[in-house]
This record gives sequence, structure tokens and C-alpha cells, in this order.
Amino acid sequence: MSHINKKWKTFFLFVFISGLFLIGSGVYQNLSAKSDDVPYKELEVFSDVLNLIQNNYVEDVDPKELIENAIEGMVNGLDPHSAYLPPEAFEELQADTKGEFGGIGIVITKEDGKITVISPIEGTPAYEAGIETGDTIIGVDDKSTKNMSLWEAVKLMRGPVGDPVKITVFREGEKEALVFDLKRDLIPVKSVKYAMLKNKCGYILITSFKEKTGDELKEAYAALTAAGDLDGLVLDLRSNPGGLLDQAVSVSDFFLKTGMIVSIKGRNPADTTDYNARNDGSEGTYPMVVLINGGSASASEIVAGALQDHKRAILVGTSSFGKGSVQTVRPLKNGSALKYTIARYYTPNGRSIQAEGIIPDIKIDYVKPVDNKDAETTAVLKESDLINHLESENGDEKPEKKSEPDKELIHSNDLKMEVLARDNQVQHALNILVGYQLLSRD
Repeated sequence: MSHINKKWKTFFLFVFISGLFLIGSGVYQNLSAKSDDVPYKELEVFSDVLNLIQNNYVEDVDPKELIENAIEGMVNGLDPHSAYLPPEAFEELQADTKGEFGGIGIVITKEDGKITVISPIEGTPAYEAGIETGDTIIGVDDKSTKNMSLWEAVKLMRGPVGDPVKITVFREGEKEALVFDLKRDLIPVKSVKYAMLKNKCGYILITSFKEKTGDELKEAYAALTAAGDLDGLVLDLRSNPGGLLDQAVSVSDFFLKTGMIVSIKGRNPADTTDYNARNDGSEGTYPMVVLINGGSASASEIVAGALQDHKRAILVGTSSFGKGSVQTVRPLKNGSALKYTIARYYTPNGRSIQAEGIIPDIKIDYVKPVDNKDAETTAVLKESDLINHLESENGDEKPEKKSEPDKELIHSNDLKMEVLARDNQVQHALNILVGYQLLSRD
């Protein structure tokens, strides 16, 4: 027993000393640490516990699995967004930003030990089925998510395209759990969709911030302006769970000429920096409305905060998620990776939105359209319905028939235009832009 103890203590001492040389990885960055700060005693206790479990636990246990569990517990105790990613989980994370995968289309976090939906991704099975921001996933295919890590939950929900998966959620206000029977679909990396609304007002939807979101935004804008300049733009960041920081900066820079976009402040100087806009001629002078809601998080909050602080856009909707921290992912030698929080970010005016969110300039709740073809319609009495009403001076001319709302939308880039026509927040944003046009007339 003493021989085993000595072996493990020697091993952990070697690991710790080796770690002192990992300056570039950001794990040990203070070479001048005092000797009494070095956790020798804690490492000794850890090795004792490891040996006791390995040699005396009722069943044989894999020491590698014990160590990985210990690392996972250590990182999970930091905050909801830090995590130890085993090789398979690291591969899943890379697929999120680089490739396509079969899944249901939601972004999740771990909140108070529960798997919680940050946002369903627009156009995916989860979105179409009605899974909502704030839902707690309590089961996947009848497997409880209690004490389940994020990557394990993600792995369960992903799979071959077309395969069924059952998601059980708890939703505040509902007496019973909600069950969603979904079929996995290809979750695309393409993150930008667009359409031309009426009055030369463009609409751009960014569903998440992937590797090429900035380039896709430029392509969408080029398509919208092919026939002439815009007179207004609606930028939709609702239910956008975020993504890559550099793409949030790129999108913000596209609409801003000068000034700070976001300030990153970390513990270490290397993790502290300011990102500023460059005047590259793409900014435009058209008025903008940005749509946000409780599912707008992280990178989408950076964009919304920057455009709001610079008074480049009016924000409409409901308060955003409130994720004001920045994570980095560092690959490890065994194919795994460490994702951990390195900084907080601040809007140009110095606001930290952590746990508070971006507050819109105009609060408008989303009203879900109701289909009820059997509902009776109430006739509206008009002047022309009255007996002996005065005739119009225009003679027999009939008022010009107004076009249907969906006919005023030009279909483009796979958006369901009838959905936009019935989206009260989109229509409110459009009315703001049209009102601006009317007030700006000579």
C-alpha cells in the first residue's frame, strides 16, 4: 500500500512540476508565486483519495476515469460555461462551428445543475416543435439528465439525420412535463438569411455566429442592394445563442464607422483588449432596427450592445439573456480540451451585461399567431354601408385594393415569408422604419 501511495504521489508531483512549464497554455502564468501558494498538501490529499478508491472501492475502477471525473468536477464548479471536454465532446464542439451534423437544433447550458435551453435555432426541429428559451431538459429518450454533463446531453441529442429522439422538458407555468417527439435533421452551419420587405427595407436574420457569419452577412447585404440602396434594415438577433467573438466583432464593424465595439477585460493582460470599428465603406446611412429577446446571448449581445451604444440602431423586443463572459478552448495532449472563462466583456459605454442583459429601447413582447379559420369575423361598419351616404367625388372609382401583407414581402434565401408577415415584432420594426421614412420626407 505504501509503495502504491509513493508511486501516485511521485506521479502527481511530476504532473504539477511539469505544469509550471505550461506558461503558453494559460494554466500557470505566475512564475513568482510564493512557495506557500503551491497546493502540495491538497495534491497529497487528492492522491490519497485516489489510492483509497482504487484499492478499496467495492468494484474495480479505472484510474483514468477517476482523474477525468475529478477534472470535470473541478471545472464544472467554476461557472456554467466552463467545462472539461473529453475527445468526443471536443469533436462535437468543433462540428458546431465548422461542419454539419445531425441534431435537433438547440443551444444549451447548465444552470443550477439543470440542462437548460438558451435558445432553439431558427428553422430546426426543436424550433419548429416549440421548444423555448428557458425550458429545462429533464430527459432524452427516457434517460434522465440529472447529474448529466453538457457534452453527454449534446451527444444523446445528436445522431443520424431522420432518426427519432424524444425530448422531455419542464416549463415554468406548466403543471406537467412536455414531451417532444422529434426527428433529427441536418443542422446547417450557414447562419445568415435575408429578405426584402416593403418600402425598400431589408431584413437580415443571423441565427448564430459561426466561422463565416461575417462573410455571409456581406453576401446577404450585396443581394439586398443589388437593385439599389436600402432605405432601412431590420437585423434579427432573436434566439441567437451567440458563438465566435471575432464574428460578432466583424458583424458590428460592418455597421459602424468608428469607435469601440466591445471591451474584453480579463485577469491576465493577454486576455484584456478593446475591439474597434474600422471605416471601410460598408456602414451605410440607412436607419436600423435590431430585434432581440431572451434567447439572444453572448455574441449577439455584443452586436446589439455596440449598435445601441453608438445610436446606430433602435433595439426592439425583450431583454436579452445576459451572458457577459468570454470563454476560450485550449486543446490538451490526450485529444480532450478545456473550455474556461477568461474575461468579461463590456459594451462601448462600459456596461457589463453579465446576468442583466441588453434592455431594448422599445419593449414589445412576441405574440404567437393563432390559426383559427372557424372563428367568426366581426364586420366593421364603414361610411359606405350607411343608407343615403354621400358618394365619393371620385365618381365610380374604387379605392385601390391594398396588397396582402405576404405579397409585400419578396421571397429570398429560404425564409418563410408568410411567417415574417405575421410576426408582430418584425412588423413593428418595419413600421418604425417606414415611419422614419415618412418623417424624413422633404
